[in-house]
Amino acid sequence: MTQPIRLAISGASGRMGRALLTLVREDSRFELVGALVSASSAHNQAPVFSDSPTSLRYTHDWSAMVAEVVIDFSGPEGLTEALAYCTARHAALVTGTTGIDAALQARLDEATRHIPLLHAANFSLGVAVLKRLLREAAMALPDWDLEIVEAHHGRKEDAPSGTALALGHAAAQARGTSLAKDAVYVREGRPGARRSGSIGFAVVRGGDVVGEHTALLLGQGERVELSHRATERSIFARGALEAAAWLAGRKSGGYAIDDMLQARLGR
Repeated sequence: MTQPIRLAISGASGRMGRALLTLVREDSRFELVGALVSASSAHNQAPVFSDSPTSLRYTHDWSAMVAEVVIDFSGPEGLTEALAYCTARHAALVTGTTGIDAALQARLDEATRHIPLLHAANFSLGVAVLKRLLREAAMALPDWDLEIVEAHHGRKEDAPSGTALALGHAAAQARGTSLAKDAVYVREGRPGARRSGSIGFAVVRGGDVVGEHTALLLGQGERVELSHRATERSIFARGALEAAAWLAGRKSGGYAIDDMLQARLGR
């Protein structure tokens, strides 16, 4: 019988962390060996499962566990700690943390030389398909205006969302350009006519919106709308667990959700 994968969750007390903990209890592919939180967290040292005889507790001490794969949904500081652990222990890392600066991104890129690492802004299968469709549409309609509109709950701190930026990068790449050159993030006052070739972003924050993303391709007399709406957070947790199961034991390198989907299709 195959031994379960030793899994640690970074950012375990957050919304995504709690969703992962709920699912992993019933997933025989994994053995939960760590639930990492910040040292200042109110959950630190509290039991992870109050209704279970297990002694596992939330902790900020990475040295107290041996994990084969880490799933990280924390923040830049938590991701930095997870990355250091995985690099030192040669563990696989799956992360959905966004709001990453250039320095941390460079560290992630460097780490792919030593560990298997999958970083995604969104672990939804539907979003992965949306990204593919947008890439094809942007390439087929290179002269149409492109706007990306996203909505999330009012507690989300970064904007645009990592998923919106990932969609923008995919569209820009398909058109042979980049967001650094053509993205427009803010329009106010009298910005003038829309610049040809630009990729615009609009952000909505409020309520309990889990996540909504729409790419608008606008031509003369017609438009194409590609949308995805998430109605429950567990879809992201399920996707992250699928990614962790797939990534564990793979050779070092940078991976994407598309790689997992392609492997499943046998391509």
